[in-house]
Amino acid sequence: MPASFTVEQVDRHRVARRRITFFTLVFLFTSLATWFMADLLWRDGMTAVEWVVLGLFVILFAHIAVGFSTALLGLYVLNRNGDPYRITRSIAGQKLADLPLASTAIVMPVFNEDPSRVFEGLRVIYRSLEATGRLENFDFFILSDSNTATNWIQEEVAWVELCKQLNGFGRIFYRKRRHSINKKSGNVADFLRRWGRKYRYLAVLDADSIMTGESLLKLVAMMERNPKVGILQTAPRVVNGVTLYARLQQFSNRLYSPLFLAGLNYWHQGESNFWGHNAVIRVAPFMAHAALPELPGREPFGGRILSHDFVEAALMRRAGWGVWLAYDLDGSYEEGPPTLIDSAKRDRRWCQGNMQHSWLLFARGFHPVNRVHLLMGIMGYVASPLWLLFLLISSIHTFRDVLAGNFVQYHAEVYTALFGYVVEVPEAFALFLFTLLLLFLPKVISVLIELKNNRAAGYGGPVRLVVSALLEVVTSTLLAPINMMFNAKFVLYILLGQGVGWVTQKREASEDTDWREAIITHAGQMAIGVVWGVSAFILVPSFFWWLSPVLAGLVFSAPLSIFLGKAGFGRRARELGLFLTPDETQPPPELPRLARNLEECYRHMQPIPELRADYGLLQAVLDPYVNAVHVSLLRQRQGSHAARTYFMNLRKKLLAEGPPKLTHREKMALLLDAESMIWLHEQLWKQPAGQLAEWWRLAMRQYNVLTATPVTALYR
Repeated sequence: MPASFTVEQVDRHRVARRRITFFTLVFLFTSLATWFMADLLWRDGMTAVEWVVLGLFVILFAHIAVGFSTALLGLYVLNRNGDPYRITRSIAGQKLADLPLASTAIVMPVFNEDPSRVFEGLRVIYRSLEATGRLENFDFFILSDSNTATNWIQEEVAWVELCKQLNGFGRIFYRKRRHSINKKSGNVADFLRRWGRKYRYLAVLDADSIMTGESLLKLVAMMERNPKVGILQTAPRVVNGVTLYARLQQFSNRLYSPLFLAGLNYWHQGESNFWGHNAVIRVAPFMAHAALPELPGREPFGGRILSHDFVEAALMRRAGWGVWLAYDLDGSYEEGPPTLIDSAKRDRRWCQGNMQHSWLLFARGFHPVNRVHLLMGIMGYVASPLWLLFLLISSIHTFRDVLAGNFVQYHAEVYTALFGYVVEVPEAFALFLFTLLLLFLPKVISVLIELKNNRAAGYGGPVRLVVSALLEVVTSTLLAPINMMFNAKFVLYILLGQGVGWVTQKREASEDTDWREAIITHAGQMAIGVVWGVSAFILVPSFFWWLSPVLAGLVFSAPLSIFLGKAGFGRRARELGLFLTPDETQPPPELPRLARNLEECYRHMQPIPELRADYGLLQAVLDPYVNAVHVSLLRQRQGSHAARTYFMNLRKKLLAEGPPKLTHREKMALLLDAESMIWLHEQLWKQPAGQLAEWWRLAMRQYNVLTATPVTALYR
């Protein structure tokens, strides 16, 4: 392999052999397990139920085999010190100052996110790029679809302050769409239609993304060196977890993902996937070929595509553009949900999006590997109801045999329960161990790799690394049946025609324990676990003990959810050195800088509770600085006489009765009307206090207190 490398030099015959190797491994592992299972089931003849069990087993084990085969190939790659066919080699050895760059727009779509986190994250990225000396190639865009007055106004104030402090006017831009059509994908598409032709590349970030300036430069340079690459995706690491749940997720992500990512790149190559953020896109072909189709029918299966990224990758590949994964590039980060329930809410949306991909599995012109990506995305959620069905059928079949008197008693002949199906040993036990091997060996290998390469210090040392890994295995085992029940419920709802709305992802941790939400959310799981466990214990005690990991997770789902969601327990684990990652112990300067900035933002005084719900409207009407900023960003519109009368009535009502008397739609309408905002600000300061609502009199008293605090501190 030459020192200078581009993806055009990739030997497609070798890529084909890699994929044959991968799918052969999947086939061999699945066939071996199927042979064991079939041999156990057909000894006394196969009933219809047993044929169903065998069919489910084949599908589910193949899903396990895909993950294990990917990890096995990843081990092969890592033992060779990296894949020679990796896109990062195309700029290997080049200095940052010599990297070829081009005009790049860094866009961050937001929807009711914490403005402090959004703009402080952007500040860190800006400063990091500035330190490279190559800032002139990048522009920044905050694309807001926020639909609450408070978020909208605070975003505007935060943007102006950030531009003033960084001298970023003309380089950092903010846009609030009037109509949020097609959500995030529609927001990016709207940006491309208006400004896309000014840029060669588009770097897409999430509201919780952090990327170092060095990583952004390298991504753009790799695109420049490889002109047939349409999308270049990084592998973001999960950071900044506070709760125990978030710390577990970031620990497992940091420890286990390198093995799987190396394996993915081994067989993906130029047909990799797009995950929607922390990636760079070549603008011209993306605009020409990646427009999302409208699916036939209504939601949840039809209508707009929720999970747009997989589809965009497939469309780009269909047009002849490569999609690559820069799996070994450092400097790409994101944050995860703080609790199990918040994670499930996010999965609910992803589940519907992935289920929609069933329409596209046989779309014309898609590359076979892209079809595999779509199928694997679907199976990521469909596997849960299939596992549940497999376990329930096995349990019912076992209970029926016991009640019919056909079950051989444990003391007469040794039996075991494999996946809930009672079969003979030693064959069953061998299959059980084989399954555990495929599930847990990649985790063991990941720990051994870190120990072998002397990287355990980043995890708190060898002992803490091993202890943390063992605790993660126990916890993930308990969480697996809970996630199975969540996903099975989501798939069922989608099959019944229930769609999902676009909700703000919760990212911050909380000290409060919401037992009510936890009990309501997990009540069904706990009830199923209790009924299932009691039935198994009464009828087949040996079966109960084999099911105990599944049952324990379900029965204790609510307290486990609360325990893992507590920020205090997460901080205590960090003090003990558990679930540490190198991104905490040896962080890049961008992460502690972000933490310091946010701590400073959150330290300042907050509005009193009576004003909090409408604090954005308060600022826009009351504060002359905020009012001027907001009005300057609105388009002046000439309305009809009827419209002017409508707005005049709303203005008077707002001042006389206060914001709580107006609907959300009425408040947003006033905020969108420049003439109304100017009039309201003037009249609020002119009118005698007796003619104003008590809400406004309280607001003015609070404002006099808050004006002692710099306005930059008020945009949380």
